[in-house]
Amino acid sequence: MKFLVDAQLPAKLCQLLQAAGHDAVHTSDLPDGNRTTDEALARLADGEDRVVVTKDRDFRDSHLLNRSPRHLLVVATGNITNRDLLSLVEEHTPAIVEALAESPFVELSPAGLILHAEPD
Repeated sequence: MKFLVDAQLPAKLCQLLQAAGHDAVHTSDLPDGNRTTDEALARLADGEDRVVVTKDRDFRDSHLLNRSPRHLLVVATGNITNRDLLSLVEEHTPAIVEALAESPFVELSPAGLILHAEPD
């Protein structure tokens, strides 16, 4: 699976996803780095069939209203340490991939995954 990790999440998240066999890019690796706009990130993700991984509620709203980005993983953990975040993602990576195959919008929380049905 291909992922695009947003700026407010650690670049080490990409390394974790890559180690699990996925194609992952962090915004810091893009030409405009972490200053890349949300709209540009959504276009890039949609153009490369990537899942945007973010904590940013704006992506959720854009997905629900405009269906862009088409694939979205919202990290809904509140404030936790990067170490705890990485452990949570590592623990749930297989389930995340499976969930994203079923639903284009998935949330990851400390309690587990929430799959959102697409609105009609």
